Amino acid sequence: MLSKRKLVRYGVLVSVLCFAVLATASAVAQNASPSGSPATATTPAASPSPTPVGPDSTATANNNGTGIDLIWPAPAKTDPKTSLSTGEPTIDDAGKTTVGANSELVKNVAHNKVSINIVWTLVTGFLVMFMQAGFALVETGLCRAKSAAHVMSTNFMIYGLGMLGFWICGFAIMFGGYGVAPGAIGGQPPLGQGLLLLNKELTIPIFGKPFGLLGGTGFFLGNDVFDTAIFALFLFQMVFMDTTATIPTGAMAERWNFKNFILYGFWVGMLPYAIFGNWVWGGGWLAQLGLNFGLGHGHVDFAGSSVVHQTGGMIALAGAYVIGARLGKYGPDGKPRAIPGHNIPMVMLGTFILAFGWFGFNPGSTLAGTDNRIAIVAVNTMLASASGALFAMLVMIFRTGKPDPSMMCNGMLAGLVAITAPCAFVNSLGAVIIGAVAGVLVVFSCIFVEGVLKIDDPVGAISVHGTCGSWGVLSVGLLANGSYGQGWGGVHRLIKDGAMQIINNDGAKETIDKFSKLLTDGWTDQGVTGVLGPLFGGAYSDWSQLGAEFVGTLTNFVFVTLFALVWFKVSNMIIPLRSKEAAEIAGLDVPEMGAEAYPDYALTDGSSPSEAQAGSGTVLSK
Repeated sequence: MLSKRKLVRYGVLVSVLCFAVLATASAVAQNASPSGSPATATTPAASPSPTPVGPDSTATANNNGTGIDLIWPAPAKTDPKTSLSTGEPTIDDAGKTTVGANSELVKNVAHNKVSINIVWTLVTGFLVMFMQAGFALVETGLCRAKSAAHVMSTNFMIYGLGMLGFWICGFAIMFGGYGVAPGAIGGQPPLGQGLLLLNKELTIPIFGKPFGLLGGTGFFLGNDVFDTAIFALFLFQMVFMDTTATIPTGAMAERWNFKNFILYGFWVGMLPYAIFGNWVWGGGWLAQLGLNFGLGHGHVDFAGSSVVHQTGGMIALAGAYVIGARLGKYGPDGKPRAIPGHNIPMVMLGTFILAFGWFGFNPGSTLAGTDNRIAIVAVNTMLASASGALFAMLVMIFRTGKPDPSMMCNGMLAGLVAITAPCAFVNSLGAVIIGAVAGVLVVFSCIFVEGVLKIDDPVGAISVHGTCGSWGVLSVGLLANGSYGQGWGGVHRLIKDGAMQIINNDGAKETIDKFSKLLTDGWTDQGVTGVLGPLFGGAYSDWSQLGAEFVGTLTNFVFVTLFALVWFKVSNMIIPLRSKEAAEIAGLDVPEMGAEAYPDYALTDGSSPSEAQAGSGTVLSK
C-alpha cells in the first residue's frame, strides 16, 4: 500500500507536469510566430481549418498529392509558362501545351511520390522501433543475472512511457514550428503539404535575430494536426525519442528504483529531447545559425548524433552521477572493480539487431523513399560500424592481448552513433575514418569515465552515445564534402570560377529570382561542407560549418546535462532514485519486479564483488 506521503508526492508531481504542459501550450499558442520572422509576433501564423475533410488529409486537401509536391526538391521556377505551381495548362516557349498542375496526371504522379515517401518513413520507423529489442538485449546481457528482469523491464516500459510523454507535448514542442522552419528555396515537405499545419514556433529576438525556442502546435495530436503527413512524422520521431530515452537505462542499471524510473519515462518523452530537438530539427535557433550568423548551414545533424545520442548520453551521465556506483564497484582504494555481464551472446545478438535497425535510423531520416541518397547513407552506415568494431578490437588487443567481445560490440555501436550525423554528407572513406575514430574513442572514454570521473556505467552508454555522438556531429564540420544538403537551413552557397555567393532563403520573390538566375548563369549550389571537404571531393573549405557543429555540441552538453541533473535531484525528493541496499545485493528482480529472470537456476554471482565488499567505501547516491 502507498503511504499518504507517497500519494501526496505522486499527486504533486502529476499536477506540476500537467500545469507545465497546459501553460506551455497556452503561452506558445499566444506568442508563436514563424521561425524565420524578424521578431516575436503576438499572433500565431494563420493555419488551415482543423476539420478533416478526407480520409488522409486535412482541409488543405494536399496530402493526396498536387503539382506543388512535384517541385520538391528542384528549385522553384518563376516562369509561369513552365511552373508546376500553375493550375491550368499553358503554352511553353516551344509552342507546346504544358500539363497543368491540377490535371489528373499530375495529381496521380504527385500522389504516388508522397505515398512512396510516407510508406518509406513508416517502414524505416518500424525498423527503428525494433532497435528497442536490441537495446534491451545489450543492456541486460552486460548486467548481472540477478537483475536481468529489472533491466529488461526498464527497456520494455520506456517505450510506452516515453511515447505517451511525446504524444502529450514532446512532439508539439519539438515540431510545432516544423512547417515554418528555414529550408531550401523550392523545397517541399516530402511527406506532403500537411506538414505545413505545424506552423507555430515561439521565437524571441536576440541580437536583432530571431531565435526559435519551442514549437506551439500538435499537443496530444489534436484535430488541428490530424493529417497523414504529421502522423507519419510523429511515428518516426517517436521511435527516435525512444532511443534517447533508453540510453540512461543502461548507465543506471542494477540500482535504479523502478518507481522513480516511471516518472523519468514521462519526463524524457515530454521535455529534454523535444526542446533540444526543436533547436536543431524543428527550425529552432541552432538550425538558424547559418541564416542568423553565417555559420555554415546551421547546426547540421542528419539523423541524430547530437539530437538523439548525445542527448541520451548526457542524461545518462547526469543520472549515473547522481545515483552513484553499484555496490562494490569501487574498492577502498577507489579503484574500479570489474563486474562482468552475465550473457555475452545476448549482447552480441542485441548489437546485430541494433546494426540492422540502423538501416532504418539513418536512411529513413531522408523522410523520402524518392531521395536516392538513401543508398549512400546505408553504405556509409555499415562501413562506419565495421571500422568502429575493428578499431575497438585492435585497441583492446594492444592493451590487454585479448579482443574483448563486449568492447567489440561497443565499438560497432560507437561507429554507428558517430556516422549518424554525417552519413549523408561524406564519402565512403570519410565514413570509415569516422567509424575508426569512434572505435578508438569509445575504449578510452570508458576508461576515463570509470577510472577518472568515478562514474559507474555498466554498459558504456555514456561513452558510446555521449562521447561518440559528440564526435559524430563535429565530424560533419570536418569531413562533409558538399555533395548533399544544398539549401540546408535555408542557406544556399553557390560557387563559380572560385567565387562564392550566399543566398539566404527569406521567401521573397526577389531572392528566388536571383537564385534562379545564378543557377541559369552556371553557378553551382553547394551542399554541407566541412573544413577538410576538399580532401574528399569538396569545392571549398568551410570553417564556419565546424563552428556551427561546435556550438550545437557544447549547447547539448551544457543544457541537457544541467537539465538532467536538476530532474534527477528533484525526482529523488519525490520518489527515491536508488533502490534499497538489500534489494540491490539480492538482485532487483524479486524485490522490485516480483519475478525472476532465471527462476530455474541458482545464481551464484561468482564474478561480482561479495556482499562484504559491497559495503565498503560505497556512496549510494550523490
